Amino acid sequence: MSKKKKVRVAFKKNRQKRTRANDLTRSYGQEGTSPAEAASGERVRAKGELSRHRTIVTDVGDAGDSGGSGKDESDPAAMRSVDFATCVSGRVIRVHGLLSIVEDEEGRAHSCHVRRLLKTLAIDGRNVVAVGDRVWFRPGGSSGDEGLIEKVEARHGTITRGYRRREHIIAANVDQVLIVSAFEQPGLKLPLIDRYLISAEMGGVRPVIVLNKADLVDVALYQWIIGLYTQLGYETVVTSSANGHGIERLREIVARGITAFSGQSGVGKSSLLNAIQPGLNLRIREVSDWTAKGKHTTTTAELIRLESGGHVVDTPGLRQFELWGVDPATLEGHFVEFRAFIPLCKFPDCSHTHESECAVKDAVYWGRIHAGRYESYLKLFEKEPFDTD
Repeated sequence: MSKKKKVRVAFKKNRQKRTRANDLTRSYGQEGTSPAEAASGERVRAKGELSRHRTIVTDVGDAGDSGGSGKDESDPAAMRSVDFATCVSGRVIRVHGLLSIVEDEEGRAHSCHVRRLLKTLAIDGRNVVAVGDRVWFRPGGSSGDEGLIEKVEARHGTITRGYRRREHIIAANVDQVLIVSAFEQPGLKLPLIDRYLISAEMGGVRPVIVLNKADLVDVALYQWIIGLYTQLGYETVVTSSANGHGIERLREIVARGITAFSGQSGVGKSSLLNAIQPGLNLRIREVSDWTAKGKHTTTTAELIRLESGGHVVDTPGLRQFELWGVDPATLEGHFVEFRAFIPLCKFPDCSHTHESECAVKDAVYWGRIHAGRYESYLKLFEKEPFDTD
């Protein structure tokens, strides 16, 4: 039987009052403040960062316990202790607004809210609960009331991006991600593929590059792209939902584990899923004739069980993709073709942007590193957001 332990965790950062970065009135009159006036403004209780903490109860002790000591203490939502006698284990299959649809071990779906306590914990994410999360929830009553998610288990296999200075978890607990792009309508965006590859590596997810809508182009003209990523060690599949090209290979890939389908709007993710499992009948829309950009057909991520085996997460199309949690100093290691040249640079802390005698830049000059991949590196190093439009 596990023991209980109280720990202090921080509030969510958006509980703080926002301050302007260039507040010119902040320093007005400070030099003329007398000691007496300063003392009258002192508080017994700390205000701001020092007081934004609360106490939660966690499970410690048995290693095999759901809340055992092996938990990552950087994830307060996974540390929290719950009453396992009244809670049920399940997996989030869809998040729609304030409601999360959770599937229990017997396959029944429950509409659940998220306990307020989880929302106030210091989680840097935009969403407390993501599709694919393993959770413990208290089912609603027989009258059809919504349940309540009490705990979110520690995640593995995540696809994330930065969104408005917060972490947005696109899918959690997935084994692989299919990075879907289209030859035409709306067209290939290689920098976006590069960002997905880094996000997958950071999240511990196997990436597969899917180049869709092959029926619209002469694929021979794009063999250099297929060869580029294949030589880097990434599986690349050419597909077309219109004529069935590559669909059988995709069906084999998604039959193992949990797979996330992700990419920009209009690349045909839902069409591919409809081709993999006929009768799925996911909504699809054409690319806009006016803007030549994809339209948002899938508006919320959903975990789908396939008849041929495996699960897939159909995610909404993205129009912006900013990496989250990437340190520019370690960015070089996420470009696999850089690794052989990094030790040959003159300076051990070479950023490969402006330094002289840089082996990486020399490799780009001599064609041993593709110039487009190096351009992706430079934009990421400067933390430039990528707009798929």
